Parts: sequence; structure tokens; C-alpha cells
Amino acid sequence: MPGPLNRETVEQALTDVLDPETGRSVVRMEQVHDVAIDGGGVEVTLGLTTWAGPLWEETRAAAEQVLRGKLPPQADVRVRIVEHVRPPDKIGEIGLMAKSVVAVGSGKGGVGKSTIAACLAYGLRNAGAAVGLMDADVYGPSIPHLLGVSERPQLVDNRLQPIAKDGLRVMSMGFLVPPGEAVVWRGPMLHGAITQFLRDTAWGALDWLIIDMPPGTGDIALTLSQLLPLTGAVVVCTPQDVALLDATKAIAMFRKVHIPMLGMVENMSYFLCPECGKRYDIFGSGGAQRRATELDVPFLGEVPIQIGIRQRGDDGQTAGNFDDAEAAGFFRDICRRLVRQISSSHQAEPPLPSLSVL
Repeated sequence: MPGPLNRETVEQALTDVLDPETGRSVVRMEQVHDVAIDGGGVEVTLGLTTWAGPLWEETRAAAEQVLRGKLPPQADVRVRIVEHVRPPDKIGEIGLMAKSVVAVGSGKGGVGKSTIAACLAYGLRNAGAAVGLMDADVYGPSIPHLLGVSERPQLVDNRLQPIAKDGLRVMSMGFLVPPGEAVVWRGPMLHGAITQFLRDTAWGALDWLIIDMPPGTGDIALTLSQLLPLTGAVVVCTPQDVALLDATKAIAMFRKVHIPMLGMVENMSYFLCPECGKRYDIFGSGGAQRRATELDVPFLGEVPIQIGIRQRGDDGQTAGNFDDAEAAGFFRDICRRLVRQISSSHQAEPPLPSLSVL
């Protein structure tokens, strides 16, 4: 039977609610900021970090459901979410301050990998997270074009200042090399550039760093795995068999260098005719989801071919995908599933608290 309605019984009921970021009880993590009891009503102020921004609403709803199941049935339960501040610790030998680092890769070029990486960054930022976007595609950097930025980073106190765009902190080789000039480097020079982007850029405190990888199975993944502990990788592909074959190789590459697989995204899934509403499966249908199941990789979602997405990318207005009702839902769902996937792994095996570097 439910106990008396007081702060102690409310907090006891909340012990089963887990913080999406740490996987630990919100009570244990001191994220129950306030409990107000007025007659038969209870209002709980629950703090969640900006890292978990895409999961705030579902965590709020889950907390309310738990309380209604454990408190007296006549109690009127309300949960309010506020920000709980928890700065990131330094990770890896390079001292990057980020809670999660996600590499976005593909087995081949031309599948929209950079668009998905940019939209992941925007989706997380729109949910309130502090996000960095690093373009590690040294040979073909497209993030500057997709975001509509061409500034050169400034050097302040021997540290590169990331370019600020729409609330993102962005770094790309495209900012440093003149348009049309080719980068002709061997492996050691690539390693040096990626190291400098991570170590010598003044990223500040980040919830998320999204890294747009070069296509294929080159050695950038190995470099990243040696420099810092990546949270995991997302692989982008299209539905047709040839793309899926290459995506399978990319997944094998990430696993070989011990980078966890967070999921697959199927881009250009289908085309919905804006005139007649008829669906055309130009590259096939559902191939990525089937392959994800075969490879035991989470499927994060699909994005159809839409003229607006292509136009905004060409115009440097990728942020506008979240202002388009026909496109925004696909990208928001992918962001939410990505964060939920990581959160679920934290709940299954809560990570050890990081030690701050003195």
C-alpha cells in the first residue's frame, strides 16, 4: 500500500527513475531539485542534463507514471523538468571535454553521410545540448558548404577557435584550404591533422562532439580510437545492395578498432511525389533495416529523398531542415533514438564516474 504523502515517500517512489545520462537513480544523483506537496497534489522538480535534451519529455512522462503507480491514487502528480548542471570531464590523453563523441561514417561516398552528421548535430543542439561538429573528411570536407560558413578559424593562445554557426561549434579542413585546392596527404599527415583538430581546438565544454568521417574504411577510425574513447559510431547508407555491402565493411572496420556500433541510418529511403503522393522506392526499400537486424546493429531510422533537404544543403541552410514539417520529424526521431540507445547502455551498465584531471 502507498505510504503517507510526504517528501520521503515521493523520493522513495522516484528511486526507480533513472537519469538518462548516467543510468543511475535520479535520487542518488541528487537530481530531485524540489518536491512541493499542496493538499492532495504533488509537483516534483526533476533536473536533467542538457546531454539528455532529446529525452526530457519521455523521462518526465515516465517519472509521472512511476509516481502515480506508487503514491496514493488520489494524488495529483505533476513533474517539471529543469536543467541539472553537470560539466563534462576531460577524456583521453588530449584532454577533450565532452560527454559523448560519436563518429558518423559510411562505406562509400554519396550516401548523404555529411548531411546526416550535420542534422544530428543540429537536432541535439535544438534539444538544448552543447554540440561540436568536427569535419574529419579531410579530402572532401562538405560541412562548411552544408552549413554556409567559409570563415578561417582564429588562433588565440595557440588554440584554434571553432567557428560558431547556429549555436554549433564547428571545425573543418574546409576552413583552412582554399576552395578547389586538393589535399594530398599520406597517413601520418592525416593523423596529425585529426589530432590537432581534437587537441588544439578550443572546443570548450561539450555534451556531444559529432565527427563526420571520411567515406570508406581508411585509417581515420584507427586514429580516433587511439586518441580518445569514442562513445560509438553511426553508419549511413542507402537501401541498394551495393551501398549495403560497403556499409557492412564500415561496420566491420569500426568493430575491428573497438568502436561500439550505435546504429544505422538509411538515407534516400524513398521518394514521395509532392504532386500525386505516390511513393517511389528508387534505391529499393528497407535494405538498411534488414541489414541492421542481420548484423545486430540498432536501426535509428530512415530519411526519404526530399527536394527541400537537397536544396537547403546546396544553399548552406541545413539548419532549415528542422523548420520544415515534412523533414524535421525524421531527423528528430533519429536523434532521439541515438540518445536513447546510449542511455539504455548506460542504464544496463552505468559508467564509472570519471576522475577530473588535476
